[in-house]
Amino acid sequence: MANSPSGESVTERIVRVLETFDADRTVQTATEISRRARLPSSTGHRMVADLLECGLLERDEDQRVRLGMRLWELALRGSHALRLRQAALPLMERVQARLREHTQLAVLENDETLFIERLSHPHAGANITRIAGRLPLHASSSGLVLLAHSPEELRERILAGPLDAVAAGTETDPVRLRRELARIRREGVVVAPGSVESVSTGVAVPVREGRGPVIAALSVVLPRDAPTGLAVEELRAAAARISATMGTHRP
Repeated sequence: MANSPSGESVTERIVRVLETFDADRTVQTATEISRRARLPSSTGHRMVADLLECGLLERDEDQRVRLGMRLWELALRGSHALRLRQAALPLMERVQARLREHTQLAVLENDETLFIERLSHPHAGANITRIAGRLPLHASSSGLVLLAHSPEELRERILAGPLDAVAAGTETDPVRLRRELARIRREGVVVAPGSVESVSTGVAVPVREGRGPVIAALSVVLPRDAPTGLAVEELRAAAARISATMGTHRP
């Protein structure tokens, strides 16, 4: 892609435009998009018009702009995340039915924990995570699983900080965190009380591609003082079956 006078490629600017949308900001005007994408107004309006024409953006009934169905369609074609979700959902439903709490599936993406699926019971406790939501790797049970099994270079970069606290129970000491990551690799489970919300405990286990590398974390969010034994048992059984499915049905 050709570069702009500032040295940015067209691709980089398109990504900036798309990143102005999030779960709390689903519709915008072209002017708002230009400002949030840090683009000159004329450039932003031209890019929005081009993305509308090809279907990556679309207009709502009030002529505001939102992400287009074409973007969703393209994202799902051949998506590894889609295959993982398809393998995981039946097992997540079983876990959620047994525990009656939040059940989540997360992957490592751009040095963060990205949640790609979540099931919730109407009477489940507090949980701030959402589908397509992100958290720092050190700040949730899912993230700790992913960080523990990540490449050494990534682990060292995260451990070098900053390790900001999401809640009072978030581990922010790199020495203790390094020890915890080693334990997770040995034992294959995380129990993290108060790491994201003071009233909750996250429990997570790794999901592998067959017997290969860890590709995801399967977790539940329990009330802070709830027993965790059944959750660990259910998660391990579900993760084993998801891993077997992912190992069998490789593209």
